[in-house]
Amino acid sequence: MTVRPLLAADPESIGGHRLLARIGSGGMGVVYLARSEGGALAALKVIRAEHAADPGFRTRFRREATAAARVDGRWTAPVTAADAEADEPWIATAFVPAPSLAETVVGHGPLPAATVRALGARLAEALTAVHTAGLVHRDVKPGNVLVALDGPRLIDFGIARTGGATALTATDVVIGTPGYLSPEQARARDEEVGPPSDVFSLGCLLAYAASGRPPFGGGGAAAALFRTIHEQPDLDGIADPGLRALIARCLAKAPADRPGVPELRTALGDFRADDWPPPGVPALIAECSARILNLPEPERVAPRTTADAPPAPARRRFLLLGASAAGVLAVGGGAVWLTGSSPASSAAATRPSRTVAVHADLTGPGRSLGTPIEQGVRLASAEHNARTDRLFDLVVQIHDDLGDPDRAREVARRLVADRRVCAVVGPTADATALAARDTYNSASLALVTAWAGADTLYSTVSTTSPAVFQIRPPDSAIDAPLVRYLTAVHPAARIALVDDRATRDYSWLIAKSLKGVPGFGTPLTPLAVAADTDDFAPIARTVRDRAQAVVYCGSSPERAAAFARALRAAGFTGTAAATETVFDPAFFSRAGAAAEGWVFSTTFVDSERTATATEFVRSFKKRYGAEHVGRGAAEAYDALGLVTRALADAQPAGADVDRGTLAHRLRALSYRGITRTFTFQEPTGDVPLAPGLFLWRVEKGTPVFLGQYQEVRA
Repeated sequence: MTVRPLLAADPESIGGHRLLARIGSGGMGVVYLARSEGGALAALKVIRAEHAADPGFRTRFRREATAAARVDGRWTAPVTAADAEADEPWIATAFVPAPSLAETVVGHGPLPAATVRALGARLAEALTAVHTAGLVHRDVKPGNVLVALDGPRLIDFGIARTGGATALTATDVVIGTPGYLSPEQARARDEEVGPPSDVFSLGCLLAYAASGRPPFGGGGAAAALFRTIHEQPDLDGIADPGLRALIARCLAKAPADRPGVPELRTALGDFRADDWPPPGVPALIAECSARILNLPEPERVAPRTTADAPPAPARRRFLLLGASAAGVLAVGGGAVWLTGSSPASSAAATRPSRTVAVHADLTGPGRSLGTPIEQGVRLASAEHNARTDRLFDLVVQIHDDLGDPDRAREVARRLVADRRVCAVVGPTADATALAARDTYNSASLALVTAWAGADTLYSTVSTTSPAVFQIRPPDSAIDAPLVRYLTAVHPAARIALVDDRATRDYSWLIAKSLKGVPGFGTPLTPLAVAADTDDFAPIARTVRDRAQAVVYCGSSPERAAAFARALRAAGFTGTAAATETVFDPAFFSRAGAAAEGWVFSTTFVDSERTATATEFVRSFKKRYGAEHVGRGAAEAYDALGLVTRALADAQPAGADVDRGTLAHRLRALSYRGITRTFTFQEPTGDVPLAPGLFLWRVEKGTPVFLGQYQEVRA
């Protein structure tokens, strides 16, 4: 769950609810985290005015909101208030600080059979309550099930949902989520959609929970719809034969052949207390709860608008990026290299090409990250173009923004204007990504970045169909690995937090997030270091005397190195930790021996210690003659793989790729890369947090990759 700041245009309150933050947005409206006059937290959904202007829509909203308020089930999130007559109708439901089933399975794998039965039994009871109120859910899927400590909660029943998955849309359209909808939904036969449709969707959900994959496969929406209507489900990954047989009955093509909800509940049987919650969920819930408990006063972010084009740079740069380049293309007065293969087969003349751009800092302060990213993309492109069964050739453009926001905006405008460009990998820093974001969004040009971590990256002028794909967890989640390390891997009873005022905003965010996390030792009041001093000695002595562990909350590698040297000089022997912004060559070179034992939370892997990246590492070293694979290369390889997969799904649409369609396909994709599996949660488009967070520790002077943080053991 990602909590984002309110925008300047957001109201302060709605219907007596004080708005605290945004927790989702989409084509139908915005979802806010709000607090009622009585102090209870709520998820408050506001429908956009353009939908409310339709009298038929408002009538249906009024009817279904009234019906939803009658839903009385323990395993649902109850409706607490609604106003169908407001200029922008809204509805509030009880807020549940818990991960979704999708996030749970992606982070921890398939659930045990007994837990799946407990999940199904409780969701069957939830559907009984929904159907008793006269509603059909229509969108039972892993993203609409919250995994709380005492049991699951089914959300979004019968009320407007984003992305067309709503009971309030027009007829003759597909309502639901491909892969989890019934054959009657897939055929857009709304008059046939009743409670048996929800049973089918529940069967899909239980198959996913038990096997880790949807029973009708992934890929594009059209393929999933076809398999749902015409093919049998893939249930081979469900080991328990009784559970597999029951799910198969739920997935019967004909509604009359499926069990009713009461029969399904009986067949799932009783369950024991220790069958719930699923493994790993308590830690996820603690993290969710901590973020809500530590919410600051509502912060508002002004929407960004595209500025006028900056003056042309005084000197044009030609990027000489190696002998493998196929040629040079002049774009808007600048120059970039194009890469690709020269296919030998006769099919090359008719095979279309797909152009993907790399937008990175290659010659500025971030070049140590930008260069491996460019290399990772080139390698992925070369491997794709070497395939004899490829549907298209990949062409890669390389654009250098020098780490400068103005230059980043100029690069974004060039790429938007070049209609050959289907997608962009990068930018590689927060400042450049935020500068270019709105330009890419306004043109629906997909932007895939694994390196920009700003929480405001999704706060955009185009909330209806955002094209930003931040495939790494944002900065607000980066502290989670440190929580686990200092509570479960190397527990510390007293933890000092060092708030470096020289990096005020970032340091405040990390310190605020860590302070008061349930079970996180006893965090001491953050020890502030003034921005105008680099003397960390007094703080180091305080840490030595009062704490068993310390977290440097700032983002400066140089100042963190000074703090590391001060800790060593003071004789501190506990655990020192920081986030990935400190994990930089500057820290290790300046800290020297004082870096020993430091622990870091990151969003990137060590590909040389990742089993699924073995072949990538071999190819990378051979291609570039490198002794080691640079940071960011593996994530760049996955980013282009993700885009290529979406382009392959879009291929049947014709020779030209529509940018908006490609962005939609990306958001619906589940892609297994060499670093992890990538999926995007609705309605926010966020990636699940846990799979993308990792731990490192300095051992004998070398940073050592410990792995995905929830899998690290003492």
